[in-house]
Amino acid sequence: MSKLCVVVADQSKARIFTVDDPKGELIPVDELEHPEARIKEKEILSDRPGRSFDSAGHGRHALGTSVEPGKQEAIRFAKTVAEYLRTAHNEDRCRRLVLVAGPPFLGLLRDNLKSLSGVRIDEIEKNLGQYDAREIRKRLPARL
Repeated sequence: MSKLCVVVADQSKARIFTVDDPKGELIPVDELEHPEARIKEKEILSDRPGRSFDSAGHGRHALGTSVEPGKQEAIRFAKTVAEYLRTAHNEDRCRRLVLVAGPPFLGLLRDNLKSLSGVRIDEIEKNLGQYDAREIRKRLPARL
């Protein structure tokens, strides 16, 4: 595997490519999927939120979730992708990363890769997950 890895991701799928030449084509290496991110939130949630008594008084109120289920699934997948990239770096398969994702998921990846040292990380805020490798390459900078 080349030392340059390009990761094209969204909350449900990440494709990992390498590039041998800075102007060269993307070579597919691996693909990670997280189908749980495609489930509609109403299917994840139970019928109604739980209920609780007030700490003072006799009132009751509904309990809310601190993170919406769809966002929680994206957080889980970002951790999975980051762990994959951390392993690739530790095995000396990747010294430089180019992350390509929409702004929300790119932020989650960034948060999970903060502890990764010794690797240069470039970011491109674009949703390119629906394209094939050739089309993705056309939409990236000419020189990576």
